Amino acid sequence: MTTTFTVTDMTCAHCEKTIRGALADALPGADVKVDLSTHTVAVGGDASLAETAMRDAGYSPQRAK
Repeated sequence: MTTTFTVTDMTCAHCEKTIRGALADALPGADVKVDLSTHTVAVGGDASLAETAMRDAGYSPQRAK
């Protein structure tokens, strides 16, 4: 199952790299799609772990509706 998050404080390529790294550590092998222009991150796997990983990395993800 894929969950999409809006991460409005993801504003640059460095932010994207940080989020990708945090998700890779928390959910190895998970399918991750980041769209910097729309501030969205789609993650396959455990949504709670993904959300926690992004928060621990300093971001404020919100599950998209």
